[in-house]
Amino acid sequence: MYQSKQQLTIQTNALPIQDSSASVQVDQKETSVVGMQNGGNPQAEAFIYHSKRLQDDLQTLGLKIKLHEDHIKLLKSQGNKLDDSILESQVILGKYHSSSGPKTENENHFSLQSEEETTGQILQHEKSAAGVFCKLKTRHGSQASHLQSTKDVLGIVASLGIVEDENLSRIFSEYLGLDNMLAIVCKTYEGVKALETYDQEGYIIKSSGLHGLGASIGRTIDDRFLVICLENLRPFAGEFVVDDPQRRLDILKPRLPNGESPPGFLGFAVNMIDVESKNLFCVTASGYGLRETLFYNLFSRLQVYRTRAEMLLALPLISDGALSLDGGIIRSTGVFYLGNRQDIDVRFAKSSGMLNKPDYYAATERQIQEMKWKKENLMDDLKRETSLWKSAKDSFERKKEELLKFLADSATYASQVGNNLLIHLSCSRKIYAGCCTREIDAKMILTKNQVDSLTTKKWEA
Repeated sequence: MYQSKQQLTIQTNALPIQDSSASVQVDQKETSVVGMQNGGNPQAEAFIYHSKRLQDDLQTLGLKIKLHEDHIKLLKSQGNKLDDSILESQVILGKYHSSSGPKTENENHFSLQSEEETTGQILQHEKSAAGVFCKLKTRHGSQASHLQSTKDVLGIVASLGIVEDENLSRIFSEYLGLDNMLAIVCKTYEGVKALETYDQEGYIIKSSGLHGLGASIGRTIDDRFLVICLENLRPFAGEFVVDDPQRRLDILKPRLPNGESPPGFLGFAVNMIDVESKNLFCVTASGYGLRETLFYNLFSRLQVYRTRAEMLLALPLISDGALSLDGGIIRSTGVFYLGNRQDIDVRFAKSSGMLNKPDYYAATERQIQEMKWKKENLMDDLKRETSLWKSAKDSFERKKEELLKFLADSATYASQVGNNLLIHLSCSRKIYAGCCTREIDAKMILTKNQVDSLTTKKWEA
């Protein structure tokens, strides 16, 4: 003879989960279901299975939240260490400047006069995008780099390179042309999109982007303008010249059958541009500098010769164009540029020689640039990790509500079965919120007489 009630007990494991920004641990001590008099109940088994599945989902989400929180803590710690290291390196450079005394005339010429000359030439093109950008820089200084529309702009092509003499500046500017010399250089495609926005009809919104900034200073941009996106350029795939502080590209030189370079060959244009040390490393998110991205895409393997005659003699060895100091230009294989020389009024800055700084100075500048690059990438990782953490936390809250609703809805099921079924749930929850701890003990015994009170009971979370 069977007993009037037959008890079926299900044991579940401890369930570690996460709630909000701190740990939440749920210990499911016991879940027992009392079956119907004549054996197992498929509906009760389905209830147990679904409850266990929801608890497993909560456990998985809780572990994800904990993992993201650990990553966020680690990224913040690494960011603080980088800030300290950057500050220490900047102090080293500051000590050098304070101990070296006032700048000489040549140093001022290198760092100030050439840049001012180039900026003045760009400003002559008042209605160009480059002219508007330079006008903003002269008015607002470093604040221009924080404006939403221009914060990703690295500069104008003409202002990002320095050459040794007037003739090189002139011939390089003529080869590139005015549009390229006035091109705006952005680090990312997001920066390109910020410069110009459009309405639903495809027309330019003149009140936003660089157009809006130009209007605010009384300048309008009438013509098209070039924008170069560094992250979308294909960088030079080779190596750099060993121990070269300017990180010149190690490009194979043209060779005659006897193994010698052709007469008059001076080098490659991409290596005859000097780049500021801050732009030699880690300008892009991938760690590339301006030489292997911007200037390599502008000049490629363009060769430079002393005279036109020597350039033409080396024609079989020229694959990507060539220049001569007396005005000869070969655009590409089979394409020659003839006629009188064109004087482009925007040119690269000229220097009277690089500064005689100690060896550690360039190395320290490189370290600072690399650390800043790492910090930018780390902040991107932190932003992404925080977004994933918020998403996991939201999913956890939704799943928790689903579980509690399911438990409450089970009261309706118990009501329908009546006295023939007894469901007993017992759980103990500990919620850790910062340094405060509160415990929630909840117990439900579902019988026919308790259904009404249980369905209206509010569960704390």
